[in-house]
Amino acid sequence: MAEVKEFPAVWLQGGACSGCAVSLLNAASPTIRQLLIDPVVPGRHVSLLFQPTIMAASGAKALSVLAGDQVAEGFLLVVEGSIPTAHDAFCTIGEGPDEHEVTILEKTTDLASRALAVVAIGTCASYGGIPAGAPNPTGSKGVADVLADAGIDTPVINIPGCPPHPDWFSHTVAGILLNGLPTPDQLDDAGRPLELYGRTIHEQCPRRPDFDAGKFAKHNGDEGCLYLLGCKGPVTYADCPTRMWNNGVNWCVGANGPCIGCVEPGFPDKLSPMYEKIAERRLEQLVVRTKA
Repeated sequence: MAEVKEFPAVWLQGGACSGCAVSLLNAASPTIRQLLIDPVVPGRHVSLLFQPTIMAASGAKALSVLAGDQVAEGFLLVVEGSIPTAHDAFCTIGEGPDEHEVTILEKTTDLASRALAVVAIGTCASYGGIPAGAPNPTGSKGVADVLADAGIDTPVINIPGCPPHPDWFSHTVAGILLNGLPTPDQLDDAGRPLELYGRTIHEQCPRRPDFDAGKFAKHNGDEGCLYLLGCKGPVTYADCPTRMWNNGVNWCVGANGPCIGCVEPGFPDKLSPMYEKIAERRLEQLVVRTKA
């Protein structure tokens, strides 16, 4: 039997609801079992060393995995949730050997400085998300901003979504294992893989013909384009219309709900109110350049 190469990974959880982890646990193809137990790609296996939601160990035993040199160089760091920066009392993840409270900020910067790359999973980890909404008393930030403040140049790949589709994560990890880290021209200006986030919802939406024909829904449940009801599809980059959710069953617009732009930098503040039409003068301000 051919030798399988192990790729260690550490998954930290900061200011979040655990929804990103739950989304991944519901993955259909590959399943979470296949992702963690089987080779993701032939001859390459992700060895998940730490993930608070699903690991059996807890307390000091769990945190010991992250201590000192137990995490070798060249591992992949996955961060879920925003990173509070305003005070060292926010978002502690346990106690260190000297009994001081370890914050997600401290552990993220420590591990990121030694990691091969960081995958920011979810909008909170990517851009701050809901915890960074005004007035943001915790000083929550996305991982890339935190590392930039600390002078750490480890590459960061953003996989936003509230929550992200499980395929977006498995696709990104498989791509790293097969081809190495994505090059700058494979990411958009928001740090997202262009393969997954290269086109707007509006471009791919099955209701686009209604938009072009001027057929707009006026009330929830009406047929037609949902733009007047607050759909942020024109400024939201993701493949939800073609990938869909829950193993291809449905997606937001398919369920007659407008896209709320949850994968975008500045969500939710910059895309609020969620269920009101975007003023035309704001459209250009919200568009992310994609290099495509």
